[in-house]
Amino acid sequence: MPLVSLKELHSRVGSEVGVSGWLTMDQARIDAFADTTEDRQFIHIDPEAAAQTPFDGTVAHGFLSLAMLSRMAVEGMLVPDTLKMAGNYGLDRVRFIAPVRSGQRIRGRFTLDSIEEKAPGQLLFRHTVTVEIEGVDKPALTAQWLGLLFV
Repeated sequence: MPLVSLKELHSRVGSEVGVSGWLTMDQARIDAFADTTEDRQFIHIDPEAAAQTPFDGTVAHGFLSLAMLSRMAVEGMLVPDTLKMAGNYGLDRVRFIAPVRSGQRIRGRFTLDSIEEKAPGQLLFRHTVTVEIEGVDKPALTAQWLGLLFV
């Protein structure tokens, strides 16, 4: 995560702060997520059965696409240069908009919505994240993601 001053972060509230690189959502990643979560619905893991659906093939779990935010944040979020620790504080809003087909690439686009002091040395960051699908007009998902940073 790129490090910047708190002053710089406050000046960036309301603007896009970063975009991650592309990540491939291949069938191996989808299958591993299915095994880990025990969500083995055929639309995710059975290419032959999934080919008979309107998706015309397997698609990633929505929660897999959401879980990739942590990886995308490494490139897409700015953090204060005084950071001691950061924690996931939760999500206020998530919408799964378009399916991610096996083999497609996704990336995260991060907008810093707000910074709120929760306690001395604790800042609550709110980002709107849009997960884009390469070559597709509609995003895979949008989310309002909260992070608690200790500075």
